[in-house]
Amino acid sequence: MAILHYWRAMWGIIGRELWRFLRQRGRFISALVRPLVWLFIFAAGFRAALGLAIEPPYETYILYEVYITPGLIGMIQLFNGMQSSLSMVYDREMGSMRILLVSPLPRWFLLLSKLIAGTAVSIVQVYVFLGIAWLYDIRPPLEGYLWVLPALVLSGMMLGALGLLLSSFIKQLENFAGVMNFVIFPMFFMSTALYPLWKIKESSELLHTLAQYNPFSQAVELIRFALYEQYNEYALIYTASAFAVFMLIAVLGYNPSKGMMVRKGGG
Repeated sequence: MAILHYWRAMWGIIGRELWRFLRQRGRFISALVRPLVWLFIFAAGFRAALGLAIEPPYETYILYEVYITPGLIGMIQLFNGMQSSLSMVYDREMGSMRILLVSPLPRWFLLLSKLIAGTAVSIVQVYVFLGIAWLYDIRPPLEGYLWVLPALVLSGMMLGALGLLLSSFIKQLENFAGVMNFVIFPMFFMSTALYPLWKIKESSELLHTLAQYNPFSQAVELIRFALYEQYNEYALIYTASAFAVFMLIAVLGYNPSKGMMVRKGGG
């Protein structure tokens, strides 16, 4: 019976998140508009200015829009993780999570279920984006669409865990704008999503170091290599380690006896 209760709770959380996503068409459209604007407009403008040398996983010279596609996939997952953290703040104060967090089920399990649900939503968004990119003549190997799935799961879980961690510190919805300015944008722009590390190094050694150790950079590189049927061991270990650290801190943050919830007067 205990296993059945866990199973029902997990699928209840996942099903609710997927149903909410299907009903909120604006959320789905906005999640696609942002990377498509970068792909169709930003990439076209910088195609001639940013030449890219041949480097793994690419075996020939590529157009700039081909290079930034994995970065835009990471953008979808990053913003989805932050969107999930925003909904978590609301649910914790006034929604279903307010009740679930006081249930007999362990908090780590509830948070993990929420994380799986958010990751599933982001993967659906990513594959729709890849379908549109394919029409735009950005066509990785067909097997790459399968290879990239495990990378999407791990990167989505890592970025979602970061969102959960942040939500444990955010007390009011109004504070979410600060998260956008001080977390999301620095993580995205100070990464390999838009330009390779060697390009960043030509500009600044400091930025190169920060981008190299940015977890978002490693998530993007994991996706990039998987999309072209290659394995990046360093990116895999780094992303998995970042997920473990973020998840551990998030669980501690939601612990009413040890975490940030104490300072907020309970869960």
